[in-house]
Amino acid sequence: MSIAGVMATALVVQHDSGGGPGRWKAWLTERGLAVHVVRAYEGAPLPDRLEYSALIVLGGAYLPDDDVRAPWLPATRALVRQAVTEETPMFGICLGGQMLAHVAGGEVRGNHGPPEFGSTRLSLRPEAAGDPLFHGLPAHPPAIENHVDAITALPAGAHWLVRSERCPYQGFRIGSAAWGVQFHPETTAERICGWNRDRLNRNGAPAPETLHALALRDEPTATDTWRTVAHRFADMVTTRARSTAPRVL
Repeated sequence: MSIAGVMATALVVQHDSGGGPGRWKAWLTERGLAVHVVRAYEGAPLPDRLEYSALIVLGGAYLPDDDVRAPWLPATRALVRQAVTEETPMFGICLGGQMLAHVAGGEVRGNHGPPEFGSTRLSLRPEAAGDPLFHGLPAHPPAIENHVDAITALPAGAHWLVRSERCPYQGFRIGSAAWGVQFHPETTAERICGWNRDRLNRNGAPAPETLHALALRDEPTATDTWRTVAHRFADMVTTRARSTAPRVL
């Protein structure tokens, strides 16, 4: 959405080659929110300050402070910290959600608890009813999971929105405009076909073909649910951009 010559744009931080914005890019742009993806894992620089309308931090095979293996993480954490402090809309997915919890004072542990792979039944908590993004969603929406690390404690004052049977902290909000999720609302069932078979075996998970078939079964409901969330996020960002843009006389 262009306001006084300015396009509302979300900065998207990508941590590995297989972890792009997926279907969220189309869902956000169809509501007027442009997407600028920085492939940090390729060495693309992140800005020193967040001068975008929103921040989206994607998933990756790292912990939030795994700075040796992923030297761009300190810059990413600084952007997350700025988004929380200045209430710039933010959405963190998997590693991105863990980073939001970490930056805001929560706890994240590696290889903690039962891993989750493939389409998983989530449960919305009562607090979701009043949340700008999660209100009115199905009580038990499916979503694709792919994690062995987990948030073990939410930050003080966080709004706990979503849980699953194996992993309690599936979705939460910090303040008025920063959301973190453990699952992958941007991913489709087709992505599962490329998952590492050995990694799944090591963690006692079914083969990719089985996980793919189960995710295909759940995909219509998952698509409707997470498209709604993406649209609500984009609408919030563009509305805020309209309200803060300079007026042309």
